[in-house]
Amino acid sequence: MGHVSSPVHYQNYIGGEFVPAGAGETRENRCPADGELLGQAPWSQSSDIDAAVAAAKAAFPGWRDTPAPVRGDRVAKLSRLIEDRASDWGRALSLEEGKVFGEGRGEVLKTLKYLNFAAGDARRMTGITAPSELPGTFAFTTWRPHGVVGLITPWNFPVCIPLWKIAPAIIAGNTVVLKPAPETPWTAHLIAQAVAECGFPAGVVNVVHGDAEPAKALIEHPDVHAISFTGSTEVGRIIEARCGALHKPIQCELGGKNPIIIFDDADVEKAAIATAFGAFGSTGQRCTATSRAIVHESVADAYVAAVTELGKAVVPGHPLDSATTMGPSVSQRQLDQVLKYMAIGEGEAHKVLGGGRATANGLDRGYFPNPTLFDHVDPTCRIATEEIFGPVLSVIRFSTVDQAVTAANGVKYGLTSAVYTSNIGTAFDLINRLDTGMTQVNSPTPGGEGHLPFGGIKATGTGPREMGPDAWRFYAESKTVYINHGGAKRTGSFY
Repeated sequence: MGHVSSPVHYQNYIGGEFVPAGAGETRENRCPADGELLGQAPWSQSSDIDAAVAAAKAAFPGWRDTPAPVRGDRVAKLSRLIEDRASDWGRALSLEEGKVFGEGRGEVLKTLKYLNFAAGDARRMTGITAPSELPGTFAFTTWRPHGVVGLITPWNFPVCIPLWKIAPAIIAGNTVVLKPAPETPWTAHLIAQAVAECGFPAGVVNVVHGDAEPAKALIEHPDVHAISFTGSTEVGRIIEARCGALHKPIQCELGGKNPIIIFDDADVEKAAIATAFGAFGSTGQRCTATSRAIVHESVADAYVAAVTELGKAVVPGHPLDSATTMGPSVSQRQLDQVLKYMAIGEGEAHKVLGGGRATANGLDRGYFPNPTLFDHVDPTCRIATEEIFGPVLSVIRFSTVDQAVTAANGVKYGLTSAVYTSNIGTAFDLINRLDTGMTQVNSPTPGGEGHLPFGGIKATGTGPREMGPDAWRFYAESKTVYINHGGAKRTGSFY
């Protein structure tokens, strides 16, 4: 029995109107759990980006001149509208991305917390005043929006990530063109509908569906003045290089290979629960997922046994089934990626749990990997250093603190980390030594709060952090102003 009454025909949202792709092409949107047809999405080309950018450019002067607190009020209204529909949005998210319903609705609710915080930023965009060296002169800084901003977002958080880019961008006075992931057009369409209902002026927010061609056109367009991208490190590098050549500000949130470090004085049961949540939750399809467990050798056997039992208890299934605790990979392509690394792991380490594709009880109709754990993993091997984006955990054993830190830092990524210990000195030592943008102590690697910065270092990120009190600053330029008011006589040279 299907979970949608009839497939939805999504459309691009350009200049305040819902329109098909100019070429009329569409692609099917199917549930990754069972192949159910959910809808048809536009398959846009560069001409659709041209239309969206033109609409955003035309809307920019009026939106820029709208008082910032009024812009913030619009975002607050958008938050209230989404809150009323949180369950419906969570259901749609689960059906097209694969998260279980609790995770899907949870993503929507998490998004609201940031929107509410960001709405207040419209009244906090302050600059500085400073004494001038010049007599009779008042000096201060103010902020100017870039203009049209391009936003390119992934499929794994299809509500959260688009809105935590849209909100600070429009609060700062920009107009935007969103190019969402082709795997999750339904949630992007819901965002466009909510924007339309909230009364934003036509062209302030535009949404163009599709894949690589519209994304490339958005980056290259001369009237797009900044790009914010979340996705793979490989694609991010290409975008960074191109934006550098075009002198466009770029913000990239990229991959992760996040460690959880368990010391011999840790609560092993608590650490095991956190690991299972971080490694197997959301089918491992989070940039903050727990990929590596770096465990003191004296507690490693007990820890591996505990995580193994938790992994065995995972129930893969349809995301809307109340008994399900893990949904599918988002696509056949993503499942193939996970299965490839499972096979690589077979030749690199000792497999304790899982491996392969789950096919029992009708799961063969979807893209279900089994939760998988490898033990006695060398920290330099591929499953310990390359991002998998699936429910695959590598256990690395250590005997000294230096070994643990070396293993944790021995990857190109640097998003988040977790440390489990009862020694506050050890905790602070690792906070300072771990090469990650975020560290959790006695908490899982996934997580983030709207009023705190989110992001990483090394190959994980370029540009300012997302969320937090300064998120809007990426979307604005600081301008320094000197006003000679004639209150004192100027003498001598300017220099």
